[in-house]
Amino acid sequence: MATNITYHASALTHTERTTLLNQQGLTVWLTGLSASGKSTIAVELEHQLLRDRSVYAYRLDGDNVRFGLNKDLGFSEKDRNENIRRISEVAKLFADSGCVAITSFISPYRADRDTARALHEVPTHGEKEGLPFVEVFVDVPVEVAEQRDPKGLYKKAREGVIKEFTGISAPYEEPVKPEVHIRSHEVSVQEAVKMIIDYLDQKGYLPKKE
Repeated sequence: MATNITYHASALTHTERTTLLNQQGLTVWLTGLSASGKSTIAVELEHQLLRDRSVYAYRLDGDNVRFGLNKDLGFSEKDRNENIRRISEVAKLFADSGCVAITSFISPYRADRDTARALHEVPTHGEKEGLPFVEVFVDVPVEVAEQRDPKGLYKKAREGVIKEFTGISAPYEEPVKPEVHIRSHEVSVQEAVKMIIDYLDQKGYLPKKE
């Protein structure tokens, strides 16, 4: 780690930024198997927050990020760890700016998700409290995910074409106590999004709906 660096604080505290923007910055972290519905739910959540609540939100999608920021990473356990570490840092930056950061990543390892949460809990420079971190478990049986399989990934994993594929040849460690637990094979996308927004409302994270 470099030692000749200095943190340059903003002229605004996070609290002042929250007041000026009239919204609480936070991270909504969607986790689940491939084809569980994470990205679909994240897209609609971002849409509804902006359209219906005038809340600035931005979605960080697993595939999209690998086109740029994380294009140098593969899918080994080490690379998956680094993938989530980088996203955790980026999500915190978005949240600190006052944005609702919505991440949709498989993030299969519990330790990596716990690290992401812990990172948000550390106060930014000059603040007394950390940033809210809302873990959303998009839960679906692997059999259902395989039936959906829009990219044909499960089929390739079963054939051995794709190595270390989560749910088939690599583990997925389910969240122990997620803030929101969505069984995506039992509810619609709209119902799933409502569950998340209802939770955010209950916690007072969103401006009151006019």
